[in-house]
Amino acid sequence: MKAKVLFSSTSSASVGSSPSMASVVDCVCDAAPGDTPFVELHTGYSVNYVRRGSFGYKSRGQSFELVAGSLLIGNKGDEFMCTHEHTGGGDECLSFKLAPALVDTLGDRSEIWRTGRVPPLPELMVLGELAQAAADGTSDIGIDEAGVLLATRFVEIITGKKRPVFGPPDTWARDRRRAVEAALWLDAHSHQEIDLEAAAKEAGLSSFHFLRLFSKVLGVTPHQYLVRSRLRRAARLLADDGQSITEIAYGVGFGDLSNFVRTFHRAAGVSPRAFRRAAKGDRAILRDRLGA
Repeated sequence: MKAKVLFSSTSSASVGSSPSMASVVDCVCDAAPGDTPFVELHTGYSVNYVRRGSFGYKSRGQSFELVAGSLLIGNKGDEFMCTHEHTGGGDECLSFKLAPALVDTLGDRSEIWRTGRVPPLPELMVLGELAQAAADGTSDIGIDEAGVLLATRFVEIITGKKRPVFGPPDTWARDRRRAVEAALWLDAHSHQEIDLEAAAKEAGLSSFHFLRLFSKVLGVTPHQYLVRSRLRRAARLLADDGQSITEIAYGVGFGDLSNFVRTFHRAAGVSPRAFRRAAKGDRAILRDRLGA
């Protein structure tokens, strides 16, 4: 088993007391038929998206088969065993370890987390692939945001209840104001390292409620707004020759140059360098872009 930590509340920029995700781990298992299975323990609650391969899962006297698109649900304190009786070259999972505060918010009911397995369902598979895109860096949604969305939808499906976004109607104006104020704060601090929990703490909300409130009011997630704020500042600076592209990337808040170039190109359809040339009057680039 190879495990790569993609997000951890202990290593993130957040210093809040109740992060939404304890960690997000990319797990690659190369076990083969004939390998002896062994007993493991769920040390917390988790939602695990199977993105490739298949394997068996045994827990609490039940056995399940999981294939790509399935969810494996981890219940704190349960022992389990994974089997690999099928060929196919192993399996890969994106594992979201939920912080206790998020579990409490979603509904700390034992029957929810004893589900064991959820078969491939279109609405969960879409969110799982969104999470994978976030892990691959091909989406501007945050990996912790993707985990909250996936866990929330799983609970809604299991319980048959939609999670309310707002309280009574008279709170609507206050909620809108809170979302807008959060957006203004994100814009003012977009050059800093900010994650979902840090932004939620500033707004005085849990990560779960902040993500749903912000997205409902403004139509984008907090992380998407943060990335687009950085791109907006970068475009403005690229039109000026005062700084190098590398200086601009780090100055607006991107952690590395390659991520900035990839994100900018995905948004603008041209590289930062080409955008700079276009801003200086290279009409051929503009014609090519419009033609495309």
